[in-house]
Amino acid sequence: MPDPDFRCAAAAEARAEPLAGTASTVRAFLLLEHPGPWGVDALRDARLPGETGAALRAAAAETGVRVLLVRRPGRSHPEGHRIFAVSARPGSAWVETSVVDHPADLLRLDLADLRAGRSLGLTHHDEPIFAVCTHGRHDACCAERGRPVAAALAAVYPEQTWEVSHLGGDRFAGNMLVAPDGLYYGRLTPEAAVDVARARLDGRLELDHLRGRTGWPMAVQAAEVALRRHLDESGLATVRARSRHVTGDLTTVTFEVAGRPYVVVVRTTRSEPVTLTCRAARDNAAVGHEVLEIRPGA
Repeated sequence: MPDPDFRCAAAAEARAEPLAGTASTVRAFLLLEHPGPWGVDALRDARLPGETGAALRAAAAETGVRVLLVRRPGRSHPEGHRIFAVSARPGSAWVETSVVDHPADLLRLDLADLRAGRSLGLTHHDEPIFAVCTHGRHDACCAERGRPVAAALAAVYPEQTWEVSHLGGDRFAGNMLVAPDGLYYGRLTPEAAVDVARARLDGRLELDHLRGRTGWPMAVQAAEVALRRHLDESGLATVRARSRHVTGDLTTVTFEVAGRPYVVVVRTTRSEPVTLTCRAARDNAAVGHEVLEIRPGA
């Protein structure tokens, strides 16, 4: 049985587990406003009407679109359900939105089109979304660390801030998704989260808490963060991945920054088994990334 007093986020901090290169690899999200309760598995347990939850889970598994539930911080009873369709493809990210009367209305959307980066015909949404994981029934750290972060953000940016169901990487709580860019941030305090949001609204990335860009594989995420630090480059869209070559545990990534190529070589590693979540029934290895080389490209 899991130890009820164990906290995975504190344990990951104690072993100094790096953040870079830990974001899930996702190129499209569908966010559905549902005030809760969410239960342990949101789409299974959130009391969505009829077979809606099961159908959304099946569509997500088939298309690779990440379907998440969102709600406003604090108690809310919205009329209708706000939805956001997010294409997080690097270089062409966008958000569309609408309000539906019933969650089952989402089943009419073509998630394969969304996964491919094609419009669903909803209303274009210009503002970024700051979605903080507060899914405490899934992992205690998400509630304990996420809710203060969501409250602080909502006090400054109420229209852009949402609470969101399980993002992944509970041990990095407080976690936040910034859409449409597909940026995962972790170990956020309330103050740090406001700094991240302010930087994004200024067209910059805050690097100290950046886990990675979900549109890229984890090794490429780690390479991007390392290159940005090397060049002191924080512009939102100034670093572009052009190619990736994988040989065994080595990943070689070619980036373009201001018209100049750079090559980053990363080795993917695995730790000894550790307890990765508060509810884990067994230990597992944590994936990490060691940056071996950063050099100008040809």
